Amino acid sequence: MDVLARLQKLLNERGWSEYKLAKMAGLNESTISNIYRRNTVPTIATLEAICHAFGITLSEFFATDDTEIVEVTPQTKELLDVWMPLTQDQREALLQVARAFHNQ
Repeated sequence: MDVLARLQKLLNERGWSEYKLAKMAGLNESTISNIYRRNTVPTIATLEAICHAFGITLSEFFATDDTEIVEVTPQTKELLDVWMPLTQDQREALLQVARAFHNQ
């Protein structure tokens, strides 16, 4: 993916200037302008701030048109946190319960 092209597309969609993005992201204007002038990919921290300003996640930033985005809500994260330490037998039992609720 061309990060700079994606960044420019998001700016154009919102009608934002580099200055506005910098202010919304809490970054120095020079940080944003250097990305373009030097044709460099921003650091993860900078990209996270940019995504936050746009109101999107890093996943959404990198998603292609055919990518399905699954939002991880706090409840979904809690389920994953509970799921990870389970044994395979426990996971299968939990899946059976979930399927029973789903099929009701």
